[in-house]
Amino acid sequence: MAYSISNAFRCYSETLRFGPRQDQCGRVNPTPSSLLSFNSSPFLGQTLGASLSRRNIPVRAKMAASEGSINGSNRMLVFVPPHPLIKHWISVLRNDQTPCPIFRNAIGELGRLLMYEASREWLPTVVGEIMSPMGAASVEFIDPREPIAVVPILRAGLALAEHASTVLPANKIYHLGISRDEKTLLPSVYLNKLPNEFPKNSRVFLVDPMLATGGTIIAAMDMLKERGLSVQQIKVICAVAAPPALSKLNEKYPGLHVYAGIIDPEVNEKGFIIPGLGDAGDRSFGT
Repeated sequence: MAYSISNAFRCYSETLRFGPRQDQCGRVNPTPSSLLSFNSSPFLGQTLGASLSRRNIPVRAKMAASEGSINGSNRMLVFVPPHPLIKHWISVLRNDQTPCPIFRNAIGELGRLLMYEASREWLPTVVGEIMSPMGAASVEFIDPREPIAVVPILRAGLALAEHASTVLPANKIYHLGISRDEKTLLPSVYLNKLPNEFPKNSRVFLVDPMLATGGTIIAAMDMLKERGLSVQQIKVICAVAAPPALSKLNEKYPGLHVYAGIIDPEVNEKGFIIPGLGDAGDRSFGT
């Protein structure tokens, strides 16, 4: 049975915990044939404290992540991690009294947490053995041979992706500037620093704080696809998402994974998410 966008979001936007089979309205969660599927994952961080020895001891490595780690289903999934820190930073961002410096810090922290969640079981690793100060130790590192890229959509994407380097080792950042016409709400590309073609097996985090009407994120996805990426190689990171954008993404890019801080119910006639958090670019940079 297919569920409409409006019905699916009306209940899911009221609760961020999507694990139970029934939602707060007593309805069964959408089946795989539904328009959108939702999932969430617990924040089970595991710190790997191993570092390379200065004695230049080689790592005997083998691939720990198979190609199956980036294979997705044929339906779009929207993840809203139920972590209290994510809820906290979303609340700080919503507050119209939050000053610019605190807003920018909050959106950076939110981006850090969402990228942490999005990278779970997605990044390839190598395992081996090194020498710690106390003896031999089995270790696991992110594979430096597999490219990781972050593509922030300017301006506001810069703020959401500000702490990407603290989470993702050896990542490259490609800037993409897309503005939206205030009257037509149509996107226009004014800066493109993407490569002509992404390296094979690349994994790309596409960062856009507000998924409202969907024009900007669709334009960015089109550009990534033109450069050789599949939807299984891309994860979208956003602070707030709304039904119009998610509906367009689901229709054009099934199999895509979207990580959002929260899902809001509607977009007004000016293209702003309600209740949202205002203009993320203006509030991040004070202009």
